[in-house]
Amino acid sequence: AAPLGPPIYVDLAYLPGSWSARTVDEEFFRRVRSLCYVVSGDDHLKEGVLRSLLDALLTGKHQWGTDTQVTLIPTFDSLVMHEWYQETHDRQQELGITVLGSNSTVAMQDETFPACKVEF
Repeated sequence: AAPLGPPIYVDLAYLPGSWSARTVDEEFFRRVRSLCYVVSGDDHLKEGVLRSLLDALLTGKHQWGTDTQVTLIPTFDSLVMHEWYQETHDRQQELGITVLGSNSTVAMQDETFPACKVEF
């Protein structure tokens, strides 16, 4: 375990995927305080730990003791994410957490892909 110290403040934090996602717990969210967290990694390994990662965000954010708004940006569609969103929506609002869903599409050259715009 790393020694305790002051939290780190960032604008954007990219949460790891695959097996590394298991390392993201409530202590991570207490210590790495970001305005935006990107949750990516649409794979079967991430699905297995996604709920605990999302619950850790709620628990860790509760410890901040500030009114800092946080945006959660999932880059994939997931049944686990939908269920968590529905079940914890009131708690998300209490803690100032907004979950972005993107139905927008960007077209570049011969390719189109889903996207969302985040401004700081």
